[in-house]
Parts: sequence; C-alpha cells; structure tokens
Amino acid sequence: MAMSHSLVVAVIALLSSCMIASGLSWNSAEYMFVFGDSYSTDGYNVSAGITSSFTRNVSSNGFNWVEFLTGTYNQTATKTFDLASGGGTIDAALVSPFLPTAFSVVDQVAQFSKYLAPRPVGATWNSTNSLFAIWIGINDISGSFGWSNISQPEFYGVLMDRLFSQVDDLYSMGARSFLFLTVPPINRAPLNIQRGSEVAAQMGTDIAEYNTHLRKFVRAFKANYTDLNTITVFDTQPIFNVLLDEGETFGFVNITGYCTAYENDTATLTYQVEGCAPVSSYFWLNDLHPLFTVHNILAKAISTVLTSSG
Repeated sequence: MAMSHSLVVAVIALLSSCMIASGLSWNSAEYMFVFGDSYSTDGYNVSAGITSSFTRNVSSNGFNWVEFLTGTYNQTATKTFDLASGGGTIDAALVSPFLPTAFSVVDQVAQFSKYLAPRPVGATWNSTNSLFAIWIGINDISGSFGWSNISQPEFYGVLMDRLFSQVDDLYSMGARSFLFLTVPPINRAPLNIQRGSEVAAQMGTDIAEYNTHLRKFVRAFKANYTDLNTITVFDTQPIFNVLLDEGETFGFVNITGYCTAYENDTATLTYQVEGCAPVSSYFWLNDLHPLFTVHNILAKAISTVLTSSG
C-alpha cells in the first residue's frame, strides 16, 4: 500500500534534516532573508525600496519554495526579503555567473548590509525573530565543472571559505538563525542527462563533495559562536531523489525531459499544448529547473523540519 502524501513528506523531512542547533521555531519567525540563485529568487529588488512592488521572476512557473514556505506553510505572518538572484554564484570573482547581471552571494550580502542591516521602517527585524536562508552552489558546481587547472574538492573548500566569510558578515550584523540547503541532484536534470552518462555521474560526485564541504563548514561555524540560535542544514537530495525515483506515483509524466513549449513559463498552471501533457504534470519546467509542484513539496518538508526545531 502506498504511503500517503503527508507521510511521504514527513519521512523525507526526517531524512533531509540535520539539526545542528535549535531555538527559533518556524512558528515564531517574523522575518526571513533569502540568499541564492534562480531556485530561490522571486524578482524582488531591494534597491528600488524595501517595500517596493516587483514583477515575479521565478524559475518554477509558479510559486517557488520561498513563497510556499512563507505564504502557505507559515503559522506566523512572515515578512520575506528575497535577495536571491537568478544565475548567481557565491562570488563572481571565483566562478563567473552565466548572466553578467546576476548578483552573487557577495553582492546580495552587500545589499543586505546597505538596505536591511540598519533595520529601517518596514524591516525592523532582530536576532531572535529572523531566519536567514542560503541555497547556493548549483551554478558554482556547473560553472567550474571540468576545470582542469584545479582539484574540484579543494576548490570547493575555497568556495566555502568565501561563502562563510559572508555568513560571518551576516552574523556580525545580527543574524543568529540560519537555514542552509544542499545542492540538489542536478546531475539528474535534463541538461546533464543530455550530456551523457559519464558527465552526469561525475556531476553527481562533484555535488556530493560540495555538500560534504558545506556540512563541514556549518559545523565549524556553529563551533565558532556560542550564541547562535537555530542552525539547520536541509538536505535536498532525498526529497528530489524520491520524487524522481517514484515519479509516476507522484503524478509526473516525465522525470528526465520537459516540453519545450513550456520552458519559458506558461500563462496558467494547467496550460497544455498539443503533443505535451499539462505543464503541471512535468517534474522539470526546462533543462535545469523543477516546477512549482516540486517546490511545494520541498517547502512543506522544510516547514516540518523548522517547526520541530524550536
């Protein structure tokens, strides 16, 4: 007998979480600050004013995990400032973004320092009611894949040094609760499947190495400071792999490809063209980005972990 959707989410949440420290419960988080790439961005531009309206810019053809987490799976009104930028890397000086207009995490933290660290009207956050979420690394791994002048494992250490220099900066500005997400199995995305089995396999190895470095640096970060609140590492690998391995069970008609008619977003969430299933039936919107349906399940699992952390 198949497990219920709720039970699947609960099991995946348990497998995906590594609680390093706990304190701030998701039920009491009033502010959330997000740093990352296209998997997290919503098109918000803090430089236009912290309360400015914005055109949604997501890669999921609907809400992404940030919007589901803070708008559907929150029990407290959570004000979100999403500084993530599509195409972003940790530091453009280490790995150039695919788009020259992309803001790296270094840029995003600089924006936070300029606009949000002073706690202006509309963002009067404090250390006890705010969660800082960081999901980065997809473009760093992809952008440095195959570089022959470096050892990828050693380079990931360099990347982590730079990333956690930014985490230290956030700490110095008052951040005490953090959520880190690991890099998902993009080796199973159409982009890398199309590159052949050897490339996909090596990409999987590189992702595992990067994620190992991330966990190591989170542990070191926790050891360096005694006044941290909630520190959570959420491993995205189990949830992605379960959904991909059991795609038919979850209603996905295709877990290795996508419909090219949908790859740049569609007018509705149920849009369909001849020759393709409805857009919501696919796992991948395009060659790298999962649909809102995946983000929804991911957000539910994250909320389950964060709610139990307090």
